[in-house]
Amino acid sequence: MCRPALQPGGNPADRESKLGYAENLGSYWRGRYKLAPGKYATVRDADGDAIRFRSKAAAKKAADAEEAKLLAGTKKAPPERITFGAYVNRWYAAQDLAASTMQNYRRHIEEHLLPAFEDFAIADILSTDIAAWEKRERAVPYAATSVKTWRATLHLILADAVDEGLRDSNPATKRRGRGKRAGRSRNRGPEKAVTTALGILLLAERMALLSGRDDEFVGGVLKGYTGMRWGEIVGLETEFVRPMSIRVEWQLYELDTGELHRCPPKDDSYRDIDTPNFLAALVASHIARTKPKPCECHGLAYVFRGHGAANGSVSRPGAKLVDVARRAGVSTGTVSNVLNRPDAVAEPTRLKVLEAITDLGYVRNGGAGELAAHWRRSGFATWLFRPAAMGRYPGRGNQEEHPVPVVAEPWPGIPARGRGASKRSEACWVPIAPGLTPHGLRHTHKTLMREVGTPPKLMDERMGHEDGSVQSRYDHITPRMRQALMIALTGMWEEALDARRAMSPGSPVAALDALLRARG
Repeated sequence: MCRPALQPGGNPADRESKLGYAENLGSYWRGRYKLAPGKYATVRDADGDAIRFRSKAAAKKAADAEEAKLLAGTKKAPPERITFGAYVNRWYAAQDLAASTMQNYRRHIEEHLLPAFEDFAIADILSTDIAAWEKRERAVPYAATSVKTWRATLHLILADAVDEGLRDSNPATKRRGRGKRAGRSRNRGPEKAVTTALGILLLAERMALLSGRDDEFVGGVLKGYTGMRWGEIVGLETEFVRPMSIRVEWQLYELDTGELHRCPPKDDSYRDIDTPNFLAALVASHIARTKPKPCECHGLAYVFRGHGAANGSVSRPGAKLVDVARRAGVSTGTVSNVLNRPDAVAEPTRLKVLEAITDLGYVRNGGAGELAAHWRRSGFATWLFRPAAMGRYPGRGNQEEHPVPVVAEPWPGIPARGRGASKRSEACWVPIAPGLTPHGLRHTHKTLMREVGTPPKLMDERMGHEDGSVQSRYDHITPRMRQALMIALTGMWEEALDARRAMSPGSPVAALDALLRARG
């Protein structure tokens, strides 16, 4: 690219002792002044745009004035001109955070920030640009909580740019009292759905019927009666199952690459969760029956195994979505966007992903992989938890959402599988808890504890929360408090078993069938 010829005054290196100078750009002049040896800046207006002077004299005068201010210390050197795309690559490479946090930042940047701001100069991004972007994201529509999270990442990036002197202030900072008051309440996420003690039992039974084994029954009851996070359940190693408690020492966090990363629990919430006798016996019996062996990915024995697809798709050869992501150096979410919403992905990234798809011969929906050693969040929620809670399978491909077809006997019905399942079905399941998610069982556990008047300090301990208030510092947990909660949870469990037994004295799920018959 050719640089416009400088006017009399010579090369900038020959004017080290002079002030500003004028540069002829054909139809106008611009003022230039020295920042440092060999480095010059342009005279700009209050909005950051270069001023176009009609005469050489006016440009020279303005440049002299700017440099004089700089030398006198009454003016800061203008920030370095760098694009958001270039800066954010440098910023991301400098981070040294947990793998889960790095994954989330990468997803936010690639899928939501780069498509909007990649070519903007860091110094030119305005609060109005961010407000317009936020409005577009909400119109897609994305959840207000998600947009808030992406904006927080943008705020963090721009805050670091301010610290580096690339701009004077952070345009992503929201001023208090601005915006629609009604909008604040309207943008709140929906209330989390919860269920009852009987709901936990029925849900766990259905998940086991869908999977054809007891793992999901035991895992569902354990989650409902301890409030453990999903990653803590998946990452529960056999050595941390104690006679009277569960020790939360690690979690398995699923990255976009498909890797299950073994890391400390969220917010370092290491804890011992007291378990009622019925729950301790249920988990111990499960371990004795399944005899877990060390997995190939971590070399450790875990309480629960993954659920492999029954239709043989896991054995098909071919490249997977994660292989394309690894090849292109992006997240699986970005690959998915290229396939489903290409306009939401920056053009260079889209081309890079398409090249990887061509190189690997990836076939969409072709299926590939091997039996998983651990539950996968998406597969578990989509094909086990949601159908159990709602009584319906989600839509997939050309197939619309539809009821889970079941053979009526034995109660509550065995899911019909394979071709012609709908024709062979005799009934379908009614919803247990519409809108319930796996995380909703965590909310459910806390709700059950509130019902029986559990002290807040004990609830926080079980949930892995930390209350930093002064009042909390003077609260303490006693053995009697722990015992009272164990008695209350046991009472809820026995009432749920009796209510389930009233519906039918037995169950196709072996672990539950033994419990029901013991109540007879």
